[in-house]
Amino acid sequence: MDRWVGKVAVVTGASSGIGQNIAQELAERGMTVVGVARRAELVEELAKKLSGSKGKLHALKADIGNEEDVVKAFEWIRKNIGSVHVLVNNAGIAPYTFLSKLERSDYKKIRGCFDVNVMGLIMCSNEAIKLMKEKGIDDGHIFNINSVAGHYIGNMPGFFPYTASKFAVTVITEGLRRELAEAKSKIRVTSVSPGLVDTNIGAPSGIPNFEEMVANAPCLKSEDITRSLIHALTAPPDVQIAEIMVRPVGDHF
Repeated sequence: MDRWVGKVAVVTGASSGIGQNIAQELAERGMTVVGVARRAELVEELAKKLSGSKGKLHALKADIGNEEDVVKAFEWIRKNIGSVHVLVNNAGIAPYTFLSKLERSDYKKIRGCFDVNVMGLIMCSNEAIKLMKEKGIDDGHIFNINSVAGHYIGNMPGFFPYTASKFAVTVITEGLRRELAEAKSKIRVTSVSPGLVDTNIGAPSGIPNFEEMVANAPCLKSEDITRSLIHALTAPPDVQIAEIMVRPVGDHF
């Protein structure tokens, strides 16, 4: 991590779960981290706990699914932090909806899923790359926290909209990598695809019996995903770990 000490990382969805753990780990390892979240107060609480760390954590309130919020967030970063070297697109939602029996209220849930999981990722990546170019940074790194659901269609009714959004992330990640390679850029792009992770994503999604499912199934911890991200981040500058799939032992999904 030596070459990343003092560099800037932006982590979306940093208020809990995987995003919170990544933000904490990068700050403890010496990076200046901007934790972006709708519940910025939770990031602020973590920042206070990390006040004696090697790096520093800043809390920034923004809804990644909202274009104006994203633009304002990166403008704040430009003015107050100066640059960005690492972007972790972690923010995501997983509405539990059945395509064959949607209520009109469910349309908003699905639209919100794509706004955050797909458009939010695209917008943040674009703003980060523009800032990297503006500051002459050509060896940055973009991470997209994907899912095993973005690589195959499982028999999981209720999750097909989420699965579709993650399939989009798989295509967008590889498309961005190819565009940057074509432009002779050294900015690396990595997709990290976890299996089932013990986070709080289930409660707001309306997934029935989610806690019971997590308790009875092989499950990853947030720090398992962070370790995989650190592994890719610390690879030599000429090595691009493009795809990481992380599954708990015994996973049968």
